[in-house]
Amino acid sequence: MAVKDAFAPLVDLIYPPRCPLCGDAIAAQSGLCTPCWSTLEIPAQDSAQDSDGVAAATIYNDTARQLVLNFKHGRKIALAPMMARQIASRLGELEGEWLAVPVPLHRIRLWQRGFNQSALIARELCKVTKARLLVDALLRPRRTPSLGGLGRAERARVLDGAIVPNPARIKRLAGARILLVDDVLTSGATTDACKVALRQAGAAQIRIACFSRVGEGHQ
Repeated sequence: MAVKDAFAPLVDLIYPPRCPLCGDAIAAQSGLCTPCWSTLEIPAQDSAQDSDGVAAATIYNDTARQLVLNFKHGRKIALAPMMARQIASRLGELEGEWLAVPVPLHRIRLWQRGFNQSALIARELCKVTKARLLVDALLRPRRTPSLGGLGRAERARVLDGAIVPNPARIKRLAGARILLVDDVLTSGATTDACKVALRQAGAAQIRIACFSRVGEGHQ
């Protein structure tokens, strides 16, 4: 039995489990209440992973948005295991060896936030899949402005050259199969920049694993 499991009853006694969205009491610390679960929009099984190699756990509706905001800006990092489990359910069986690579943050953004939300999800994803974490495979040496409100072409221009492979990890990336992990996939500009960098390093296969994906009509 893991130490955290042994102390779980004590933790629940001191901090009764609450839904991270509505605050209602729940049975365990690792999920949502039933009403909040019911408002998550889950992709149909045949579209959970599309032809571009994207495995999304949810559609980016109001509930998913609030979860992501609570996780990323509300510092509710305990949501990472739940998000990872949902992503894993959409990935299917991973055959062979895979590396889980998070979308990187610029060092100033990382310092301001205190954590990389994609890295936290990637770490938890490795616990429920056969993937191995390579947290520093990609670097973001140039700080970019917020992409909100920009069109796809403008986002691509802003991100051009902003994400690069880590020279110290080139040998690990060459010929590797990569799970590129992010919290939300919007226009795809950031993940496209990551894929360019991974291909420069010689990655053989890239699949995107994200908690939520913005619908085509909302990009």
